[in-house]
Amino acid sequence: MELLPGLPDDVGLECLVRVPYNHFSSVASVCKSWKLQIQQPEFMRRRKAAGFTSTVIVMAQAHFDPTPKSGSVKLPATPVYRLTLCEPENGYWTELPPVPGYTEGLPMFCQLVGVGLNLVVMGGWNPDTWEVSNAVFVYSFSTASWRRGADMPGCRRSFFACASDLKRTVFVAGGHDDEKNALSSALAYDVAKDKWVQLPDMAMERDESKGAFQGGKFHVIGGYHTNMQGRFTTSAESFDLSTWQWDPVQNDFLDIATCPRTCVGGAGDGRLLMCRDADVAILQNSKWQAVTQLPADIRNVSYVTAWQGNLLLIGSPRFSEPHKIYMLDLKSYKWTKVETRDGFSGHVQSGCCLQM
Repeated sequence: MELLPGLPDDVGLECLVRVPYNHFSSVASVCKSWKLQIQQPEFMRRRKAAGFTSTVIVMAQAHFDPTPKSGSVKLPATPVYRLTLCEPENGYWTELPPVPGYTEGLPMFCQLVGVGLNLVVMGGWNPDTWEVSNAVFVYSFSTASWRRGADMPGCRRSFFACASDLKRTVFVAGGHDDEKNALSSALAYDVAKDKWVQLPDMAMERDESKGAFQGGKFHVIGGYHTNMQGRFTTSAESFDLSTWQWDPVQNDFLDIATCPRTCVGGAGDGRLLMCRDADVAILQNSKWQAVTQLPADIRNVSYVTAWQGNLLLIGSPRFSEPHKIYMLDLKSYKWTKVETRDGFSGHVQSGCCLQM
């Protein structure tokens, strides 16, 4: 069956790759052949090569009521988080459908990971009972629908490191169990097969470490072991997909012992970046070098991500104030402010970047 009647299939595919990502579900519902084409890896390769992909940031973001009350903003006792979507390059904002079973708010401290045309929501704490969850939910942008994935195996873990190869696999490592014991175990989740596999353990326990995927390796940065309880290490470990083994521990990967949550990859040049104190630093030749200062009105950094020569920063001047968003050009090191819609300036707990 022809993709478009009367036209060669390669011409029909050239038409499909020009469809905006937020219309994928409508296109996929037209016929099976269109749905199959959109879900093929070759479709995204051709779309990227033709320059029609969009940068999309999905975040677990708190509802924010900007209505003044007694001279200050109105904040709930416990923030309610939902999934928001931002296209930073054109200022588009929207809210995604809620995760099944969580219509009143996302699990607290859940992790978001982008894999192809899928958003994966993992773990977190039930916002009503505070029970730790190992649940996995997958949102398909090609069908605009949710499905329940296979639960994370093993103990119920919190504050784990995670990242994806952006193609089909999510990697998880560390965190802590219900007894606050830091973990060294690691897992990999194949989104397409809905299957988990156990990875070799890391050399050390790592609670509250940061995951990043760069150069064919899953990097687990910083964290602390059970007896340290909040005193972060400067070391890191990297899982090499080519050998399916962990590389030797890098003891001085970070030059200061600090929470690594702002450390990110994905900028397209193989380097890792990090926001620390009032600077943005880049890892070059095994050393962290400050390249620019943070915007003057950002003191509390909430979320950082990077893509294709850009870094996105979300933060606020002070606690309880509206969050602001900036983009940094990693060639000129110039900041550009990103405008936000009303209701989209709340705190961000986690997020991910997708190219669609």
